[in-house]
Amino acid sequence: MRVRDLGAIALDMLYPPVCIACGAETGSVGGFCPDCFRDAPFISPPVCDRCGAPVLGEGVIEDCDACLHAPPAWTQGRAAALYGGAVRRAILALKHGDRLDVARAAAPWLLRAGRGLLAEADLVAPVPLHWRRLLRRRFNQSAELVRAALALADRRDAAAYDLLRRTRATPSQEGRTRAARIANVAGAFGVSRRWRGRVEGARVLLIDDVMTTGATLSACAEALYDHGAARVDVLVLARVARDDASA
Repeated sequence: MRVRDLGAIALDMLYPPVCIACGAETGSVGGFCPDCFRDAPFISPPVCDRCGAPVLGEGVIEDCDACLHAPPAWTQGRAAALYGGAVRRAILALKHGDRLDVARAAAPWLLRAGRGLLAEADLVAPVPLHWRRLLRRRFNQSAELVRAALALADRRDAAAYDLLRRTRATPSQEGRTRAARIANVAGAFGVSRRWRGRVEGARVLLIDDVMTTGATLSACAEALYDHGAARVDVLVLARVARDDASA
């Protein structure tokens, strides 16, 4: 047995693996306990090809009714799960509880939902935080998801962690209507100077933790298109169900 394996066994004895959603002890590192796994609303086909929302029908539907009514700025989107149950608890643990192990656990879910998007992207970037919020939180949860997903997909060559920047601080989107969310983030993103030459003609994949109405991701996509991106796709860990999103 290798020294590394012995070390892992010793750590498990001192710090038993726990569920990323509820903290109960589990049999393996980086996952849900049985109860939380049953409470995790993962998304399976059929889905909308544009936003990743589950839909009625078979296979992949090109555009759901919501995307036909208000098309997002990106081309193709996928979500690993709905934002609820154990998935919601895990994301909150990542964002506000410094549980970076959640990002590693979520990598297979992101790969399952967006394997093709990850494989075809020239650049993969997180939705950025404003520098003031980044100082308070100490890390960008979306960047941690990018890091974990690219490592698992063996696509570290596509990493562009600082591709986008927030040009101004924006108030929280929570509780705002769709129209108010769009207005809140309008013009709030720009492409970092050192990446501008590489964005032109590139296929960019944006990764975020949660999609509600898609206003933030659309604002990011518009900034990338303004600098010549050929295509922008999105991949999120979870998306709010249509009935729960603001109108």
